[in-house]
Amino acid sequence: MKFLMVGAGLSGAVIGREMAEAGHDVTVIDARDHVAGNCHTERDPETGVMVHVYGPHIFHTDDDEVWEYVNRFMSFEPYKNRVKSTTQGAVYSLPVNLHTINQFFGKTMRPDEARAFIEEQADTTITDPQTFEEQALRFVGPDLYEAFFKGYTEKQWGCSPTDLPASILKRLPVRFNYDDNYFFHRHQGMPRDGYTPMVEAILDHPNITVRLETPYDPSMRDDHDHIVWSGPLDGYFGFEEGRLGYRTLDFERFTAKGDWQGCAVMNYGDRDVPFTRITEHKHFSPWESHEGSVLYREFSRECGPDDIPYYPIRLVEEKAMLADYVARAEAETNVTFVGRLGTYRYLDMDVTIREALDTARAFLKSDATGAAFPIFVNHPL
Repeated sequence: MKFLMVGAGLSGAVIGREMAEAGHDVTVIDARDHVAGNCHTERDPETGVMVHVYGPHIFHTDDDEVWEYVNRFMSFEPYKNRVKSTTQGAVYSLPVNLHTINQFFGKTMRPDEARAFIEEQADTTITDPQTFEEQALRFVGPDLYEAFFKGYTEKQWGCSPTDLPASILKRLPVRFNYDDNYFFHRHQGMPRDGYTPMVEAILDHPNITVRLETPYDPSMRDDHDHIVWSGPLDGYFGFEEGRLGYRTLDFERFTAKGDWQGCAVMNYGDRDVPFTRITEHKHFSPWESHEGSVLYREFSRECGPDDIPYYPIRLVEEKAMLADYVARAEAETNVTFVGRLGTYRYLDMDVTIREALDTARAFLKSDATGAAFPIFVNHPL
């Protein structure tokens, strides 16, 4: 069969590689001039620093198969994400842990004492948190909420935490020990030479043709048996039902000599600081040594028609529009929607790869049995 992968990010690359290894003919197109999508990395010519062009991407997973898969194409170096936060005139460790709690409240509590103390701070009258704010007040109380979550969240999402679902905060742990590793997965690391060479290696197969700076045109359907669409779901339909809401990011890049902030990620929790965080990219490759440094100040705002979509909003209005697009998608033939944009879901890199592998296996099963290929292997709703 002839497959057209629309998008040369992780979804298109992994599915394309699996189908190519099964003997199918694969063409991968992307409107950008590089592969790897938003995890694209490149060397800064001035400093030699490996820059995460669209913001930092840190690989972490408990999925052994996915970990083995990425290491097949690029060796990974150990990397622990240790985030700091500047708020109310001091610097703290995130996620909120025993050190954060003791430092913030000026105490020297043991884990059991801190757990009881935080429970005293919490609003126990909230028994079924529905909003982000209720979730935070129930589990950490007003002081930690104001310092670490409220202002940052208002900047990141452009709305009051009372308008966001509680589920957003459920991904942010509070620890009653001194573990400041932001993630808890067994496998954590960074590709030694960057994500873009890794994706290039995935795409390096005689049955794969890659065409960059090539936007999708509907006429391409005529030359292929099946399309794998990893672009925006609403974009496939020309935004005819309206545009699904996203947040986008603006980066204010600057360079410095030496070590500018001493860590890879510094959050800024105060509402009157306009950016959400500063990332110092050489710290994402701690096995390298560079005299110069490249940093990004990161600003979040509503995504416009010409912006890069980052975070799907998925509030009530967007979910209603999403249902309309899903209904239209399910009436299509010879196309499968995949990935973060194609299914309008926030996905970490490891989940993206897992879903891509599952999609390829679903294709091979359908091909073997003569069944129709699925429109969605991972449903958006």
